[in-house]
Amino acid sequence: MKAVCVYCGSAEGANPIYAEAAQAFGRALVAANLALVYGGGKVGLMGVIADTVMAAGGRAIGVIPELLVDKEVGHTGLTELHVVPDMHHRKKMMADFSDAFVAMPGGAGTLEELFEVYTWAQLGYHRKPVGVLNIGGFYDPLVALLDHTVREGFMRQTYREMLQIDGDPAALIARLKRYHAPAKDKWADLRENV
Repeated sequence: MKAVCVYCGSAEGANPIYAEAAQAFGRALVAANLALVYGGGKVGLMGVIADTVMAAGGRAIGVIPELLVDKEVGHTGLTELHVVPDMHHRKKMMADFSDAFVAMPGGAGTLEELFEVYTWAQLGYHRKPVGVLNIGGFYDPLVALLDHTVREGFMRQTYREMLQIDGDPAALIARLKRYHAPAKDKWADLRENV
C-alpha cells in the first residue's frame, strides 16, 4: 500500500473534533509512509488534511475539476495537483492513484464517493480496502443503516464486513493494511459470461 484516497468535506463541520481528526489522520498517513490522494481543495477538511500532510513532509496528490479551479478552491501547495475536465475524470484518476479508500466526515459528495468505491468492491471491480474514519460517532447512523440492510436481506453480511470502520486514524490504517478482499463475489461469473 502506497497511497490512500481520502474523501471528506469541503467544510470543517460544526464540531472542532473533525478538523482535529483530519490533522491526526494526515499525520498517521505520513507516519505510515502513505501518500494522500484527495479532491485537491484548499477548504474544509480537505484543506486541513492536505496542509497537515505537507507540513509533516508527506506527499499530497490532489485531483480537481476545472470548475472548482475556476472558483479558486484548488490547493496550490501540494506535491501534485491534477486539473481534470469533470467529476467522472476526477473520481477515476483518484481511484487509479490509490491503493485504499477512506471516508472522513462530509456531505453528499463524500457519501456518494464512498458508496461508489464500496459498491465497486462488492461487485469485484477492485480489491482495494474501503474504510470509514468514524470520528465522534459521525458515521454511527450509516453503520446502523447498513446493518439494517443486512437484516432486511438487501446486503450479504460478507459485503457489510468489507467496509472497515474505526474511530482511530492509526488503527484504521492498520485495518486497511490487513484487509483481504473476499476471494470471489457472486457477480464474477455473470461478468465473465457476458
